[in-house]
Amino acid sequence: MNTLVNTAQSQAWNGSEGRHWSDHHERWNAVNEGFDAPLLEAAGIGAGDRVLDIGCGTGQTTRLAARLAAPGAVLGLDLSEPMLARARTLSAAEGLTGVVFRQGDAQVHPFAPGSFDAAISRFGIMFFEDPIAAFTNIRSALRPGGRLAFVCMSDPGLCEWTGLFGALHGTDEEHPSSPAEASAEPGMFSLADPGEVRRVLTAAGFECIGLRPVEYRGRWGADVAATVGFLLSSGPVRHMLDHMDPVATERARQDFTDRLREHARPSGVYMRTAAWLVTAVRP
Repeated sequence: MNTLVNTAQSQAWNGSEGRHWSDHHERWNAVNEGFDAPLLEAAGIGAGDRVLDIGCGTGQTTRLAARLAAPGAVLGLDLSEPMLARARTLSAAEGLTGVVFRQGDAQVHPFAPGSFDAAISRFGIMFFEDPIAAFTNIRSALRPGGRLAFVCMSDPGLCEWTGLFGALHGTDEEHPSSPAEASAEPGMFSLADPGEVRRVLTAAGFECIGLRPVEYRGRWGADVAATVGFLLSSGPVRHMLDHMDPVATERARQDFTDRLREHARPSGVYMRTAAWLVTAVRP
């Protein structure tokens, strides 16, 4: 395994959170798969391309990129060995070739200079300890004229699921109320402010930076009860519940249930995620 600087994230994604995403990969992909087509189209992947997938998780976008790039090669990089193990299994089951999954930290991974035509990420680039250093390293991995395309969270107020987590604190809102506040430190909404995205990518040496809003109502579960169980078993929520007494825990479960009812449809529970689709070019 390569040298890591993002140790806190590494511990989380190689522990219970990584196992949760690996065990429930189909559920998480159902939440986010609506961003796959816009992301891959923006990256302009063609036959023979060499592609880097940053924070690839269980590898859905890596596998999709591999089909577009064949007979090229795709590297999926992630901190989480549990998720990478799942990615390797799924890739082998689909009979894909030219796909490699590697554990590593994109901020410091020793990429061969200029070794990729395109770099992509679906929500895998918001947690860098030093985002400028990370994107500088990613830029160095791209050939001159190489393309960067990624999806990151935008305004938390536009994501229908953010209000759910107020149930754990007895409030109506858990996440910051504005993109500027959200980007104050690394985290899920660290690149919510488009000005911050431009600042980071410019400092990292990218040009032709573009952002456009994209939204998707993902399916979080078959019904309300299944969705509540799924969310309450996820890492951050489970950590909070571990510090609550039984009465507060049951109150939070009921609050989750009540809030999710408005998003329930006959075919499942659907909630909107709002994001930026970001593109840039290495000069």
